Amino acid sequence: MQPIQTLDEFFTRSGADVSLYHMGRRVTECPRETLRAFENGEIAWPEPWQQQARLGVVFRMGDMPEPAIWFLALPLDEQGKLSPAQRDGFINRLLETLGRNAVQIENKPLGQAETADVDHLMKDNPLAFSPDITFQAMLNAQATYALKLAASQHLEPVEAYLSGQQTIDWQALGLQGIADYVVRLDLSTSEALALRFPQLPANVAHSLCYCLEHRPLAEPLVDALRARGEQAATDGDVETLCACVRAVGCTPSADVGQWYSSLLTDPVACGPDIIAAIAGRGWLLLEDAERLPLLLQRLAEDKRTNFNAVVRDLALIPRLRLLVMLTLRDAPPDSAIQRRLSALINQARS
Repeated sequence: MQPIQTLDEFFTRSGADVSLYHMGRRVTECPRETLRAFENGEIAWPEPWQQQARLGVVFRMGDMPEPAIWFLALPLDEQGKLSPAQRDGFINRLLETLGRNAVQIENKPLGQAETADVDHLMKDNPLAFSPDITFQAMLNAQATYALKLAASQHLEPVEAYLSGQQTIDWQALGLQGIADYVVRLDLSTSEALALRFPQLPANVAHSLCYCLEHRPLAEPLVDALRARGEQAATDGDVETLCACVRAVGCTPSADVGQWYSSLLTDPVACGPDIIAAIAGRGWLLLEDAERLPLLLQRLAEDKRTNFNAVVRDLALIPRLRLLVMLTLRDAPPDSAIQRRLSALINQARS
């Protein structure tokens, strides 16, 4: 039997019950087929973040009493494909920790002590990373919901507060409860939240937005988020405006695209924070022949932005790569984009 060479092979041969989640640009389910094709060099990673394929692995093997969670950041090459050296090293250490070869892993269940060793392997793993608390809360909410496990104890107070049925100090609301609430949103609760959203304190609205950005939203809620974002822009509240812009980024609707276009068209409204919000969370809306060039133009014009880092990050997204390359190539000689590119070339030569 061939030795184990990929993470996908390890999970398959070990008989582990595995669920995968993207953990880079948003928390969303990742099909096993995606990891398999990526590790085999067949595809670029679909949702890269900071030149990494960030993955949440929720798995149970052997007699593990509870699922274990790994957070892995796999390095990408310039084409967005796997740079395998660190992954290979991790697999070798994983097999050494288990102390058996591929045949033994496949044919003999892992004991409790061994599965504990597998879990503890993350402590000194160069591929391991710690997601921010909102990403962790969303992963926990999505995983428990998918596995049909009970939500956290924090969900009930959040539901009571957001429905207006109970007066609760908003400062007592738990982020995990907000994440559990967002994962369970349907059309009815989305409509109710849309009515409640204009009255929410800013801190609650921000926490909600940072959870909402991980899933598509119903039209009434998109409308409420845009309305509050536009009011925030009028009030000079950049933090709330950016939170609302981020919140709708996973909803590839014409209304969201139109809002993004209007923000990018307005040089006063479109500062570095808005550019970062759209590029980081609204990349689905950038697959557009007018919107992406406009974002790159604003990015180049604003000296406060890291033009090179943002362009490189966007170009690693497979569905945007060609459009980014064409936009850079076709930029007029006297444009801000060309000036930025020239500066980068001169910097590289010096």
